Amino acid sequence: MGSITINGLVCEFEQGEKILDVANRCGVDIPQYCYHKGLSVPAQCRICLAQVSAPNPRNDGKLELMMGGKLLPTCSTEAAEGMVVTTESESAVTNQKAVMEYLLINHPLDCPVCDQAGECTLQDFSYQYGRGHSRFTDQKVKQPKKDLGPNVYLYSDRCIMCTRCVRFADEVAGTTELMIDGRGNQSQIDVFPGVPLDNPIASNVIDLCPVGALLDKDFLFTQRVWFLKRTAGIDPLTSSGDNIWVEHNQGMVYRLKPRENMDINTWWMTDEVRYGWKFVHSEDRLVGPMRREHGMMVEASWTRALRQAIDMMRADGSLGVVVSPMLTSEEAFALVTAVRAIDDSAKFYLGGVPVDGEDRVFKNTGGAKDFVARAEKAPNARGVRRVLESMNAMGGEFGSFLRDASGFGCVVLTGNYPSDWVTDELIKSVSDSEIVLMDTLDSALVEMAGVVLPSATFAEKAGSFENCDGIVQHFDQAIPTQHASKSEGQIAMDLIELSSGGTLERHPPAFGAQVVDDQPGQVSGASESVNLERGELFCADSVRGEMSKIGSLSGYVDSVVGSPEGETVESDMEMVTL
Repeated sequence: MGSITINGLVCEFEQGEKILDVANRCGVDIPQYCYHKGLSVPAQCRICLAQVSAPNPRNDGKLELMMGGKLLPTCSTEAAEGMVVTTESESAVTNQKAVMEYLLINHPLDCPVCDQAGECTLQDFSYQYGRGHSRFTDQKVKQPKKDLGPNVYLYSDRCIMCTRCVRFADEVAGTTELMIDGRGNQSQIDVFPGVPLDNPIASNVIDLCPVGALLDKDFLFTQRVWFLKRTAGIDPLTSSGDNIWVEHNQGMVYRLKPRENMDINTWWMTDEVRYGWKFVHSEDRLVGPMRREHGMMVEASWTRALRQAIDMMRADGSLGVVVSPMLTSEEAFALVTAVRAIDDSAKFYLGGVPVDGEDRVFKNTGGAKDFVARAEKAPNARGVRRVLESMNAMGGEFGSFLRDASGFGCVVLTGNYPSDWVTDELIKSVSDSEIVLMDTLDSALVEMAGVVLPSATFAEKAGSFENCDGIVQHFDQAIPTQHASKSEGQIAMDLIELSSGGTLERHPPAFGAQVVDDQPGQVSGASESVNLERGELFCADSVRGEMSKIGSLSGYVDSVVGSPEGETVESDMEMVTL
């Protein structure tokens, strides 16, 4: 390793690293627009120019200005031993002000209505590096708003022509829908005629855009970013294990964004995951426990519904349990423990693992790991299978259950899929059995079940998923459980409590406070909450401690990758209390 000095700070670098890479890694602020580590380097925005000195071997290694003092782009200039770089010299500062003035000449003053306000580098750099006023008095060039595809709007007059989006479509997506049309101040980003921006990872251009030019149709005008909280999550829809941020406010999810992890998803996420969270607040959510009485499904308290479920599971006849691959590993462990406390002869099966098409690989530049969109549509099939096998509870895959189902007097079905997962074959298989259903969305099974227990989605729980590469990752609960639902892990703890003769109690708000009503308005308000009766609070960390006591699971528990703490979305807006 060598070392260079950037704005007075000595930084180590590896051979081939660019000055800007070193600065970003060491926390030295250098303004940048066109540069992104996952894309090629055009060095065209010119705001990262710096004055660079280096030892001259022809002059006894004395420091001399490179290129006779000409400013160099730090994004494309490789670091070399002994370099001294400054972005604080008079010439570098003058350049920064000139670049900012040029970018703002035709930029509209619509920050108050722009979705990017609060997380916009044009705002940030204008304040940090720009002039305090504009010298431009002529008419601004007006550019049109464009509909680029199913998910993306382009506000052309906000564009600063960094070309990140064009390079992403060319180099990563490989679909080349975007281009630069026109010249000079008439240049515009556009799609080729008849070719919309519609590929599996197209909406990453929204995250790449450093200003408010490329906007998410789904998030448009829904929330100010400085109201949002951000919780670390894991892809809940596929086997990829992609790292994501769940951004939410007052009990409602508003968007998902990629969280950088160079070992898994690098900087990207699929549109399938980005927009696949809508079932969390779906009108089809099961809102409370129900039980069958005199042939009719009626609303019930949790205690009454769970007691009836226990009676059904203890009735004469064998018991079959389907453990969904959408559950966390901790929930699977707790569920097996709870069912065995009721019937130690129960037989367990892994739930259905949907597969849609084939894996699709997207190449990353610069030697970074390729990004893969997975065809397997379950986040934790391997984790659930590992738990069942380690507890000697693995009775077979879902196909085996369909063949065996007619022999069970009672079946416990867990779903938690983001869409209707009930097939005609499943309905036929369980038609002669008593059904205890734990699920999030309404389905044909609800009318067939004896007891329905509403469960929680990925955003309402914490736990760990094991992805297709065997990497185990923890994620945190983002929002309270919706309506009167509970996580499958909490349902398991309640079953253990009631089956042992205990009772469920109401507890002070912790994770037990349930959001049941949201007032209309831009900022969602949780106007009511209710504390549901429960047994011991389900805690993923505590359950992992119990899992570690099983020899074959101890290594699994030790390998869990933790998640960063939740945070507010970074914003340049100062919050004050009035």
